[in-house]
Amino acid sequence: MAINAIPVDQRVIDIDSRRFASIEKALVELVTNSDDSYARLERRDKDVSGRILVQYERHKRGALLTVVDQAEGMSFERACLILSYGGAHSSLANGLAGGRGYFGRGLKQAIFGLGYGWLETIHHGKLSRIELFRAENGGYLYDDGGHDRPATDRDRERLGIAEDGTRVAIVIENPQVSISHFGSVVHSLSNNIYLRDVLIRRYVEVAHLNNGKEIERSGRVQFEEPPSVVLIGPEMQGQFQHEKHTYPFTLTLKRALDVELTPRGDERTNGLVVLSGMAVLDCQLFDYENQVGTEYLFGTVRCPALVEKLGQGVAVISDERAGLNPKDPFVAAFYKAVSRMIAPCVMAEQEKLRHLERASTSGRTTHMIEHLLARMNRAAIHDLGITVPPSPDHQLHDVEEPEHPAALRFSTPFYYRKPDHPFHVSLLVDPGQLADDATLSIETTLSAGLTMDPVPGALPVIVLRDNPRLQWTVSGASPGDHGEIVVRAGNYLAWCEIVIAEHASGHSHHAKGHVTRRRLPRDHGEVMFTGYEFRYLGKDMDRAVYSPEERKILINTAAPTVQLYVDGRGNFRDSARLLLAELFMDVISDELARYRIARSGQNNDVDAFHAAKREIIRRYGSDIHLSFQSG
Repeated sequence: MAINAIPVDQRVIDIDSRRFASIEKALVELVTNSDDSYARLERRDKDVSGRILVQYERHKRGALLTVVDQAEGMSFERACLILSYGGAHSSLANGLAGGRGYFGRGLKQAIFGLGYGWLETIHHGKLSRIELFRAENGGYLYDDGGHDRPATDRDRERLGIAEDGTRVAIVIENPQVSISHFGSVVHSLSNNIYLRDVLIRRYVEVAHLNNGKEIERSGRVQFEEPPSVVLIGPEMQGQFQHEKHTYPFTLTLKRALDVELTPRGDERTNGLVVLSGMAVLDCQLFDYENQVGTEYLFGTVRCPALVEKLGQGVAVISDERAGLNPKDPFVAAFYKAVSRMIAPCVMAEQEKLRHLERASTSGRTTHMIEHLLARMNRAAIHDLGITVPPSPDHQLHDVEEPEHPAALRFSTPFYYRKPDHPFHVSLLVDPGQLADDATLSIETTLSAGLTMDPVPGALPVIVLRDNPRLQWTVSGASPGDHGEIVVRAGNYLAWCEIVIAEHASGHSHHAKGHVTRRRLPRDHGEVMFTGYEFRYLGKDMDRAVYSPEERKILINTAAPTVQLYVDGRGNFRDSARLLLAELFMDVISDELARYRIARSGQNNDVDAFHAAKREIIRRYGSDIHLSFQSG
């Protein structure tokens, strides 16, 4: 075995891992890498299939994500070399590639941002496998096996690679990563601004796996542009000057027809997607970004010179990879030229709004009410086991860095291990945050092939004062074995999941310092909702509110609507179940939305709050309604 440290500054990897700890961002990097590989073959006049297969196996506390292409593959030497690439060597920095991977760290940040993983690549009949994982001291390591070997027919069948190609597999164990549903992964791929151009020239599919077997396939993933009219273009010629040179660009501007566009994020549909060669660099509206009158405008602007300048070392992109850098003089000249071309259309939209302000406001209010009711009726699954850890006196802007670690916490929420390969599951306890007479309640749900030693049982917290750590040795007999461990003490909860898979790695991947910056974990903490209570809150108060001190949802018996359905004993009548579901959904989505935008530093952004709340209702609402209908 040849285990080495990743030859990149560890602090850089730490920053990247936190910044790109999401399935969507990892997919952008991996799909873009496959697109680049196909493009290199095409420049050599090679026929390519253009196929990219994303495989997704979701579990409750983690997931397996793979991306497979039939492109160049890599030799053993090149596969090792890409681990040390930096910005000066990356293909986008040299004007040869697409996506956002111009720093040459995309593969590493995708894997370490989500957890750990491995790369398997076939090139000219040779198979190379490289594993990337964390050391016990928190360092970033890779294991290249010391050499490549001949690829067998069994290898090709397992990897889904007929000739040459690459398969990247990532085990998502980072507790800060949201474990998306299969439909959400497909949706995020089809709408991501950095992949829309790739989806036109490549055949991208997503396969849904269950215990390693495919149960569903998306078909070709493509972006569906909203119905619209063309205002400028298509591909109208424009130009700008910088340092006595003239640079061309083309512009297409459209107006959506009665369709609400998404104004922010990687799935943004409002704004101009900035393309340069194969690279997607940004999505915005230049001098008119976030201005009234642009809500329904979208399109593309293509400027080959941007990526050429990037290859020459010009700071075309911001340091944070957040899009174009308007402080650069070259980019500033481009900004002004595009803004001048779209200005008449923006002014026309603003003029319409001035004349229709009163009518539009009335119509918009009606639409928002109807839209909210529709969202409630169509809302997706609500995971009532979410354990977001507020404290009675916490401030939302402090949720990123709590003063103390959680009272109960597993070393990782997701153990993905080989059969017949014993491993340790560790629970860390802070007795100082628990009552002296508290008892750990340990519940396990294990398939027949999983064994735990010693057998878990209830345990007084006081016996852990001197050694606040519980450890079990777990082993799974065969692929598909799985289990869960739930530990409770008072209002505290910790949860982990165990999955046994044939091709999992045998390394211990759970570093003591897995997350270098203290953050609230997603798998343990104080439960946010401990119950509800009917209470008189006054006629001027809302129908239902959340009490962070008691962690209860309080239903206001003084509210006229509530009084219609409450008897003299404070009980809801059976006919009021739908109203009760509505009240609970509104309060839960409200609180989780506040928590969500606080973590992203958007406490005072009203638009961000409403967007987060709509998303939570869409994801969790149906289970709330179903829970009351089935009672």
